[in-house]
Amino acid sequence: MSRTVPAGTQGANPPPRSPGPEEPAATSAPADPDQPETDRIQLGDLLQAFSDSLRRRIVHRLATQGEAGCGDIDLPVTRATGSYHFRILRTAGWTHTRRSGRERYISLRRADLEARFPGLLEALLRADEAERDAVAEPDAM
Repeated sequence: MSRTVPAGTQGANPPPRSPGPEEPAATSAPADPDQPETDRIQLGDLLQAFSDSLRRRIVHRLATQGEAGCGDIDLPVTRATGSYHFRILRTAGWTHTRRSGRERYISLRRADLEARFPGLLEALLRADEAERDAVAEPDAM
């Protein structure tokens, strides 16, 4: 039995597509059941997860570059510690994790966050950037 292949594809499975920062969160079923539904995302959980500098770095990376494989995000910690931080972000409602074979891909739940708390994501990213700039300025003198 032959299957129809859409024009432009060469019959091979394309590599996972990285959505741009402007695209909504992934719509696939989450790879892990501990991801909250949009209406159950709590502000306190988001802020607590965002309070860690490594998790802010992950959120910033996903916000600017889109979906990434867990191993593609360069973190200065062990793999187990990285997994811990990814889990904290996922259970707080920041990220969506999907599986493709053995790989896990993480994306920011931008549309869900905007629907639940309009303007929060951009405000937190701007505040984090301003804080990092303020810390970097004294070194420039």
